[in-house]
Amino acid sequence: MSDLAPLARFDGLIASGLQDVTHDPAALDSSGFWAVCADFEGRTVCARFSDVRKEAVPPPVPGAWRGPATGDWDSSLDHDAYTAGVRRIREHIAAGDVYQANLCRVLSAPLPDAGADVDALTSLLARGNPAPYAGTIRLPGHGVEVATASPELFLRRDGRIVESGPIKGTGRTENDLLAKDHAENVMIVDLVRNDLGRVCATGSVSVPDLCVVEKHPGLVHLVSTVRGRLADGAGWPELFSAAFPPGSVTGAPKSSALRIIAELERAPRGPYCGAVGWVDADRGTASLAVGIRTFWIDRTGPAPLLRFGTGAGITWGSDPEREWDETELKASRLLAVASGAHPETGRTAI
Repeated sequence: MSDLAPLARFDGLIASGLQDVTHDPAALDSSGFWAVCADFEGRTVCARFSDVRKEAVPPPVPGAWRGPATGDWDSSLDHDAYTAGVRRIREHIAAGDVYQANLCRVLSAPLPDAGADVDALTSLLARGNPAPYAGTIRLPGHGVEVATASPELFLRRDGRIVESGPIKGTGRTENDLLAKDHAENVMIVDLVRNDLGRVCATGSVSVPDLCVVEKHPGLVHLVSTVRGRLADGAGWPELFSAAFPPGSVTGAPKSSALRIIAELERAPRGPYCGAVGWVDADRGTASLAVGIRTFWIDRTGPAPLLRFGTGAGITWGSDPEREWDETELKASRLLAVASGAHPETGRTAI
């Protein structure tokens, strides 16, 4: 286990001075500044920090991070298993079990440095793959060492107003986006509207933006916005219960998609496709990202592993090879950054 001090980095802030750790999201309605990491499988870690100050992510320090080589990664689903999974989901769609489902795989590689600091990886990500919802939580004593370069908003709160920004549709350029991508986005928007509608005041849920093209390093996404006003008496436990796990990384209907995911995927997703972010209970504000483009250190085995998840939304119009290629596209730049091989990190391959 790492002996580095607990910290969290989000939105130009650094939090230190760990006070409390709990698995109960009701604590987020109390007081203080909290870092939150919720695994896809439902384990939630909420950590309250006493010292929060402005601090930009520092530039990479040569030698501070030694990551796996880009060829060292193993996948929980190889090419044949993944494309077979896509075909199986299409069978479920044909049978009327589901409209779409996300199929994901978890990549794992041994860390060359057993004492690796996830905050050093954060510096590489900030330079090589900047992202609007990037962040870090380092709680080695509680099994949380996560660095995310997420482009996707799960939940933002400002008082009683709550907002989600589901992403569906990915390509190298805008010209790569298909009618299938737009249909997929609209289906997930309907799902998120339903999720938020369970805890928001009647008539308050709206969709200010639908299928907006956003450019990110190396790819583009279709992004929508769903907004509502929390009903009286609804707090973080009710919001998590209604909205988690995020609809954009499960499928529709969510309950059916979750059953199919459990059938086809061979590894727990962990922080990948969960939620990573912060809650300022004193100000009533929060920003939680969907845990995509996310690395985490797993120290549960005899040697530490670096893990990373990648996946795609499968619909009736999905081509298995194209969906595999989408998972490769989403992973390639990030794995290069984590290895130190990407030119924008300012380092050479290890």
